[in-house]
Amino acid sequence: MIKSMNIAWWVRRWSELHPNKSAIIFEDNKTSYLELHQKVNQACCWLQSLGIEKGDRVAVMLSNCPEFLELYLACSTLGALFVPINYRLAAPELDYTLTNSRPRLFVFGKEHSETVLSLNLNHRRLLMLLASIPECSSSGDILDYQAEAAGCEGQRPFLTESMAPATPEEPHVIMYTSGTTGHPKGAVLSHLKTFFNCLNADIFFKLHFDDVMLVVLPLFHSGGLFIQASPVIYKGGTLIIHSSFDPHRAYGDIHKYRVTKFLGVPTVYKSLVKVESEKRAANSSLKVAAIGGEKLTPELMAQFREAGFSLRQIMGQTETSILLWAHEDDAVRKPGSVGRPVFHADVRIVDRQMRPCKPGQVGEIVVRGSIMMTEYWQDPVKTEDTIRGGWLHTGDLARLDEDGYFYLIDRKKDMFISGGENIYPAEVERVLRNHPGIEDIAVIGVPDESWGEVGVAFVMTKQGVVLTPEDAIGFCDGQLARYKWPKHVIFTDDFPRTALGKVRKTELKQQYIDRMQSVRF
Repeated sequence: MIKSMNIAWWVRRWSELHPNKSAIIFEDNKTSYLELHQKVNQACCWLQSLGIEKGDRVAVMLSNCPEFLELYLACSTLGALFVPINYRLAAPELDYTLTNSRPRLFVFGKEHSETVLSLNLNHRRLLMLLASIPECSSSGDILDYQAEAAGCEGQRPFLTESMAPATPEEPHVIMYTSGTTGHPKGAVLSHLKTFFNCLNADIFFKLHFDDVMLVVLPLFHSGGLFIQASPVIYKGGTLIIHSSFDPHRAYGDIHKYRVTKFLGVPTVYKSLVKVESEKRAANSSLKVAAIGGEKLTPELMAQFREAGFSLRQIMGQTETSILLWAHEDDAVRKPGSVGRPVFHADVRIVDRQMRPCKPGQVGEIVVRGSIMMTEYWQDPVKTEDTIRGGWLHTGDLARLDEDGYFYLIDRKKDMFISGGENIYPAEVERVLRNHPGIEDIAVIGVPDESWGEVGVAFVMTKQGVVLTPEDAIGFCDGQLARYKWPKHVIFTDDFPRTALGKVRKTELKQQYIDRMQSVRF
């Protein structure tokens, strides 16, 4: 039944059962489930007054705030497709996303107005309405969401069977991938997928009605929206939302509101463990602290554990949300593992002929079931390349151990072949990260006349350290076969990254090409 699988109905139901329960706390302002339901109704009525209908797209580029969730829930009610957009996008990237999704309405934060207004959208996209939060006084053509929605106070949306989601398989969200391999792709995610993602997160986090979840990850990504916010709403818990991450503020709210559940990426935990130890004692209320977003080394997990964070680990992607998870004890018993499959999914490692891999054999992770995306928006070619025979191909290479635990090897697209041998950059990076003078590293494969491809290591040195290419390459001696050693080293101050901290290796390859061309000329 679609009603019980629709996140907006969950809010309505909790507003009836526990109207005064806090749903959202933002900047110390509390919004009860009843107030949230009323806000969602206002947003729905406003959208309908603009002519937004089932199947239309509503794009939102906002920092974490209650209005983000209001619009998300309003779209869920109406059957409009919610399109969360990364607010860190440059103007050309934003333009591409809007061109691809073609929303009827684009709501953005005033702090992002410079990027938005530079695109001259009012003249170039006449069928798109613009709204801002708060009011954007620099243009009279831009609607004020807060004032407009407030004008619908006390109203309820007019809904019929044809004007709201009718089946769980209908599209719910178009969430764009990070674009580490080129243009972002819009993963179309159904109401059914959202529901089963919530069931998986419920098991993973051991969620309860009285849980308090701190959200510092951006809501425009799967981690914040589908692994934290949506499951907590499903259980009737409370969300503490931060517009941006600050480690001191995070500890303050963990202590103040007795936060029980938390999810962060490695960069978040790296900042948290640097805070003085007496403030770290504030995390005593945490029952589950989880980590995900990028491949983790056993050394890094040990460092977090020594700082007081016994972490539960997740692995997933935009197209599926959580795929694999590991209990806190697994980090000790199975160092380097990303755990075993979630309950509501069929997850396997297969070879190129789709045969299940044996323990120790490297293959690709594939998944099928209710947590799969439906398609890539307006891209049948990439959809058919990704979903084949009912299985979604993740592009992640991994191996199993005898107990069924998964170990990530690398991204399939990152692997390169040098002299007929497969090279997995992640393996090289893992070794070189142990160099005492290296802060971080990213390895890519580039064309080579003699070997077909060779490795190039982009290296960030620790502050005050002077390192030569020979020092870095020589560190591989005795730890890696010689054919795996990088052939070139480029020192850099930082890497181009996605919002979740993943290195954009396509941009590194372009940097290398540009560098080689400048040398030639």
